[in-house]
Amino acid sequence: MHTPADWLERARAETDGAALHRLARSPYVFVRQALAANPATEPGTLLELAGTRDSPWNDNRLLLLLAEHPRADRTVLRAVLDVVAARLAEGERPYAAVLALADRPELTPAEVRRLAPLPGASARLRSGLERRLAFRTSR
Repeated sequence: MHTPADWLERARAETDGAALHRLARSPYVFVRQALAANPATEPGTLLELAGTRDSPWNDNRLLLLLAEHPRADRTVLRAVLDVVAARLAEGERPYAAVLALADRPELTPAEVRRLAPLPGASARLRSGLERRLAFRTSR
């Protein structure tokens, strides 16, 4: 019989894409977060994780991990962008994920800027977003 700790260890250490994809259906949010932090997790699995919900804190952590993931391609990042936009519109604050998305060259500055006027975006977030985008274009 497997324990939640076994699932977590597999999510952290596994390198086989098919096994990681099976773990994405885990009922445990900490397993999904470990998958989002595992550099071997493939884009298709990351995309599936982007559609999961638990609680605002856990969701925001997962969105940040997905936005920073080295294998997140444009499709995954667009999905994360859409989820972040929906959460901001609901009044949630996935600010770390917004700033991480601003650093990703796979997304255009215009795509990321559309987050700034949403109801959940604070003045401080808008300022940080503009700084990140300005730094990215100056490199």
